[in-house]
Amino acid sequence: MKPIGYWLNRTDAALTATMDALLAEFGLTRLAWQVLNVVEDEPRATDGGVRSVLAANADAEALTAAIEAVLAGGWALRPEPGRLALTEGGRARLDEVGVRVGAFRELAAAGISPQEYRTAVGVLERMTRNLERATV
Repeated sequence: MKPIGYWLNRTDAALTATMDALLAEFGLTRLAWQVLNVVEDEPRATDGGVRSVLAANADAEALTAAIEAVLAGGWALRPEPGRLALTEGGRARLDEVGVRVGAFRELAAAGISPQEYRTAVGVLERMTRNLERATV
């Protein structure tokens, strides 16, 4: 059996590659999709807030590029300096993309019961917290 780190890396790479391919026709990447979700969930979203929420997903440079991509693509705008909000068109397209993401999630979880999924996520969360608390 391969160690958990091997499967974590392969799973993340597979999630990213599959999601990037799925979203390419919309001009999005997995990271840009995550940025849009943070902006949708936070009515007063800021660049710093997006970076903070997604800090575990990418470095600051990649997050800045993803923020710029959603702005350039017309998905979001700046209602004031440093703030982000979805455009009307961005909100409508996000709903359309959401249907595809739902299908992606079903594919990723095929053959995995809801209980197995919750268990896997719970184990990974505990493992992460154990390691983050550890002093090396």
